[in-house]
Amino acid sequence: MKRTLGLVAILGGLSLAGCATGGYGYYASTPPPPVRYEVRGLAPGAGFVWIDGYWGYRGGNYAWVPGYWSRPPRARAVWVPGRWESRRGRYYYRDGRWR
Repeated sequence: MKRTLGLVAILGGLSLAGCATGGYGYYASTPPPPVRYEVRGLAPGAGFVWIDGYWGYRGGNYAWVPGYWSRPPRARAVWVPGRWESRRGRYYYRDGRWR
């Protein structure tokens, strides 16, 4: 029984490790489509910051990831948007992050 619970805990931890982006990005073989312009609307409250949407690339296809309102994690934090870069004939996306 203890061995089974330990195995379940290890497998669960490994599956969650793949979900975290941690500031990493990913590669695509074709350039992303043009950026979509989104309607932001009103902020849900004081102190919220708009995080722009972006073209994500998973499973060989681009998919639009919509923007959203978010609160900074700490005072004076600044959002650095994600960006696509050309690297050796491939396209690399660097995730956005709070700085």
